[in-house]
Amino acid sequence: MTVAELTPSPARSWHIELPTGLTLMTSNERLHHLQRSDRTRALRQAARIAAQVARVPHLERAYVTCYLRAKDRRRRDPGNWYPSAKAALDGVVDAGVLTDDDATRVIGPDMRLGDVLKTGPQIVLVVTDLTQMAPDHLTLLDPLGAAA
Repeated sequence: MTVAELTPSPARSWHIELPTGLTLMTSNERLHHLQRSDRTRALRQAARIAAQVARVPHLERAYVTCYLRAKDRRRRDPGNWYPSAKAALDGVVDAGVLTDDDATRVIGPDMRLGDVLKTGPQIVLVVTDLTQMAPDHLTLLDPLGAAA
């Protein structure tokens, strides 16, 4: 399945595709704090620019799904790339899409493995507007009700 086929509906959604070639971070790495800072800055800036290019409007609340598009079909745990998703989501906030990425405004990022991209790896954020979704759809996205 492609990222577009997995996007929740019926709400409005935007795809924020970070460029390939960025060095992603995983939870398994033990980086020096300066290396981590450099990678975080690069991912954050790339996401800010990608969100501006995608023309994502300001949203009050959003559900964020993060897809890792790998170069091959090896088994992966997409949750290990959460540090990259967090940096990218901070870039989306920097772009003005969200006021903040706290729990009152954002559900996610929900980590998923996307389709193979031979030029990968790549992070794709799918930002879904929650303000127009019916309450029953919110329950499906967050069964514990944190979005309410």
